[in-house]
Amino acid sequence: MRNLMARALFRFAIFLLVTGVSIFLAAGTLDYWQAWTFLLVYLVASLAILVYLMKKSPALLERRMRGGPGYETEPAQKLIVSLVFVGFVALILVPALDRRFGWSEMSAAASLAGEALMLVGWLAMFLVLRANPFAASTIEVAKDQRVITSGPYALMRHPMYSGAVLLLCGIPIALGSWWGLIPFALMVPVLVWRLLDEEKFLEKNLPGYADYEATVRWRLIPKIW
Repeated sequence: MRNLMARALFRFAIFLLVTGVSIFLAAGTLDYWQAWTFLLVYLVASLAILVYLMKKSPALLERRMRGGPGYETEPAQKLIVSLVFVGFVALILVPALDRRFGWSEMSAAASLAGEALMLVGWLAMFLVLRANPFAASTIEVAKDQRVITSGPYALMRHPMYSGAVLLLCGIPIALGSWWGLIPFALMVPVLVWRLLDEEKFLEKNLPGYADYEATVRWRLIPKIW
């Protein structure tokens, strides 16, 4: 377990370091309070979930660490995950370039609202991880996997994606950029593509999932879609 925690912390530290350096290099300054606040929120929320998983569900933490195009088995998912990665890079670099060149102006209150939106997204994803021990980063079916119908899954089929959408929307706002919402808008159809492709996979490979779809109509937003 110590080895798992060490690996998880190391990977997260590298991710946060690369993210921070990329933002400040693109912005051309360290005088960027929105970036510092964003990194702090990301650090605290991520560490809280990491520690929870380490204590309550190390097997799920192991699953969550196996993420990226190389871990996907379906060609479509390899492409989708690659596009999501590119979208995330744009999501942090466009706001940083906006800070450098002054393309848009955003009030401090709006930026802080973006931080709050990020936290809501993190909370939604935490509730998913607490309810679903099979919430891997890749699309797969574990040997002992079953359909989860409790918690947020009683309201929608893909609550992890709902939380991710909120988090991703909050990032450019937290970084103080209206232009940063363009990469976010381009990422949404890619996430929907992944969601729909995942449903087809689960219908074929997870017993009881089709019945669950018939019971829970809403995919991403209750009462809407």
